[in-house]
Amino acid sequence: MNETRVPELRRERGWTQERLAEASGVTVRTVQRLEAGNDAGLETLSLVARALGVPVRDLFSRVDEESYGRSVAALDERAERQQARRDTITDGLRALFHGVGVLVTIAVVVAVAKDLLPGVGILAVPAYWVAGWLLSAFLFAVVVSPRLDRALPLSRDRDGARDRATSDGAG
Repeated sequence: MNETRVPELRRERGWTQERLAEASGVTVRTVQRLEAGNDAGLETLSLVARALGVPVRDLFSRVDEESYGRSVAALDERAERQQARRDTITDGLRALFHGVGVLVTIAVVVAVAKDLLPGVGILAVPAYWVAGWLLSAFLFAVVVSPRLDRALPLSRDRDGARDRATSDGAG
């Protein structure tokens, strides 16, 4: 049996068991079992570790190398690869939005300067940025993030995690 540090890590953040369960996506009963020293699957440990912002290995005072050591290290590596993949995808989508925005801005400015568009055509620029930002925020929340959550279960959305941490006073 590995001695868990979950209660200590949770208390350092000022979180209740309910808050940790919510942040990690596990049940309160699972948090209680972990804190009581019961065994848990590596996926559950990964979710709790990610919510606490530590590697899985740090959930334990010591890790029994024979039973968990290699598995924990492999899980940490897998989580890092999944997070890197998720970050690459989301950064790419954001870069695409910005790149199209720059092209739209340049095209509208040139069109207005060459009298191909009336002066009010310049309003297309802020319209693109505002409407595009709202649409992309909606698509990320409703389509992209849920698909990435399913495809890369050991990763987290950087912005969503930051927003949750900030709203809890931890950011």
